[in-house]
Amino acid sequence: MSAAPERRTRGRTSPSRLRALDAYLLHCERPLLERQDGPWGEAAFLDVGFGEHPWTTLESARGFRELNPALRVIGVEADPARAAAAASHEGERTHFRQGGFGWAREAGQPVRLVRAMNILRQYRPEEAAAAHGELGQALLPGGLLVEGSTDGPGGITVAYLLRREAGGLRREALLFHTDFHQGFAPLLFRDWLPVDWRRRMAPGSALHAFFAAWTAAWIEARAHGANTPAESFHQGARRLSQAWPGVSEEPWLWENGYLRWQPPAGVPRPGEPIA
Repeated sequence: MSAAPERRTRGRTSPSRLRALDAYLLHCERPLLERQDGPWGEAAFLDVGFGEHPWTTLESARGFRELNPALRVIGVEADPARAAAAASHEGERTHFRQGGFGWAREAGQPVRLVRAMNILRQYRPEEAAAAHGELGQALLPGGLLVEGSTDGPGGITVAYLLRREAGGLRREALLFHTDFHQGFAPLLFRDWLPVDWRRRMAPGSALHAFFAAWTAAWIEARAHGANTPAESFHQGARRLSQAWPGVSEEPWLWENGYLRWQPPAGVPRPGEPIA
């Protein structure tokens, strides 16, 4: 499958927009961030498409280095002017480069974590798989690609978690997060779904069935006294986990506005049935 042509993004990332994703990774992917054996010693965190200003790259670097002070951090941006402007923020192990989805492979840079947020929204749904494949080429086995979207303030997040395995990228999970600034209902996430699912959540699809079950669990939670957005989210997630395979039951996630759906056979693609 050929890669989709890369497009210039609007690049309007604001400070703290990806704070919820950073918090998730620090809590749930600590071994990945800390690992130092063999090639992992030079394996980078790669932030693809950091935008007009590298605020979120620098914020992640500070947070991740609390676990791994030697972590190499590389921001990659297709726009040459943005990449050049970001160079003033470089440090001993923080670098900014002009390039595209395949930069790390072309540069021979091993990678532990790739983040590509708010990048594929301008792509066609059928281009997503090729983009994922190219973004994940330099990941070491067990490495993670995080690709998805947030709203402007970063209070609503939906992201794929794609894990490098021997046979390629495994569609490991979908991660949802809200800070409740817009209240809460499961369909709040609909406009921020990955590009291959957006506008494809038709009746009969796997994701439509998932959201129908989540909505039913949320309504039931409200009927049993979960009145605030946070309470209805937490109790709805708990009920959903009891009825739907692959919904994480980790209390930290629910208490902090996260829901992770990790189907045993991987996240279905549009048109695929639920396994």
